[in-house]
Amino acid sequence: MSAPRKVVLAYSGGLDTSIILKWLQTEYGCEVVTFTADLGQGEELEPARKKAEMLGVAPEDIHVEDLREEFVRDFVFPMFRANAVYEGLYLLGTSIARPLISKRLVEIAAATGADAVAHGATGKGNDQVRFELAAYALDPDIRVIAPWREWDLTSRTKLIDFAEAHQIPIAKDKRGEAPFSVDANLLHTSSEGKVLEDPAEDAPDYVYQRTTNPEDAPDAPEFVEIGFERGDAVSINGDRLSPAALLTKLNELGGRHGIGRLDLVEGRFVGMKSRGIYETPGGTILLEAHRGIEQITLDRGAAHLKDQLMPQYAELIYNGFWFSPEREMLQAAIDHSQRHVTGTARLRLYKGAARTVGRWSGHSLYSEEHVTFEDDAGAYDQADAQGFIKLNALRLRLLAMRERRLKG
Repeated sequence: MSAPRKVVLAYSGGLDTSIILKWLQTEYGCEVVTFTADLGQGEELEPARKKAEMLGVAPEDIHVEDLREEFVRDFVFPMFRANAVYEGLYLLGTSIARPLISKRLVEIAAATGADAVAHGATGKGNDQVRFELAAYALDPDIRVIAPWREWDLTSRTKLIDFAEAHQIPIAKDKRGEAPFSVDANLLHTSSEGKVLEDPAEDAPDYVYQRTTNPEDAPDAPEFVEIGFERGDAVSINGDRLSPAALLTKLNELGGRHGIGRLDLVEGRFVGMKSRGIYETPGGTILLEAHRGIEQITLDRGAAHLKDQLMPQYAELIYNGFWFSPEREMLQAAIDHSQRHVTGTARLRLYKGAARTVGRWSGHSLYSEEHVTFEDDAGAYDQADAQGFIKLNALRLRLLAMRERRLKG
């Protein structure tokens, strides 16, 4: 295969992607366009621009974009309408960021005349799959370069040697083995590797970056009211906020109270199991609040069907199939279910837990008149239950009669 002419690289400004940038230039002799996305990872991104310039990228070929609002509005919120949780616990913080990054990589490639895109995901992880499935779904002719699957820089020592040979700055803590690897965005932080590789060992407290240790969290609970419209959170304590501003505020609240910590051994799509430490403070609060509103606004049949669809939906996102027809079909059903998911949930935040303590809505299906233990003024005729039970018991009675007959 001929060498690419121009490559758009997903560039963080860190050591690995800086090495990849220089490797693309030296290995293929191609132009490199860099794309750095601000997804709320909490880092200053201008150094990435300056580092790309230092490595020979033309200023007009350096793209640093604030995608926080698009990330939350078009990716996080649709996922939370589904209450998506992978393997019962993981809120998919890394998984949901990848399709947006791939989308912009492909769009920038089209705008700049690039014939390839590149990423820094390793050949052992899920991200390579997510980046590439999304890229091919959006541009079937795009070429994807994954240096970790191609080069011979197979150790940290070789990477450092390559960096020093090409005058790539190396932070002092990068000269040895990093204690663990971190991925972060507005939804979560993910930490993996090194000190976390033995799942039998407790994770050191310094791994946690966004949340107070629940034991050290405030001794008094804090109450918060989250308003929803058609399944999406729109306000906190009555103040309307943009999607990114709302999630930022929930992260602040959750982090203060030690909410959203997860120590998980998960089944990767590529086959192996891995141990990760996740922090999703705002997302944990958001999930609890959304379920609280659904409890009073969703019909039982719709709610139960939604819960049946959720694991498949979550697995599609985890495995990288955001831009697949089946995910879009499920999304259409989920979004239809959210037409009346409007109202307010009141939560109690305390020592690592977020619990719904109140919920109300103008679209509520809850009828105190029907469920009261007091006089319901004829709203419900309890005698109706007799026929209901007999009809539902009929098949069970017939089964029992057959068993008795065969034993006789």
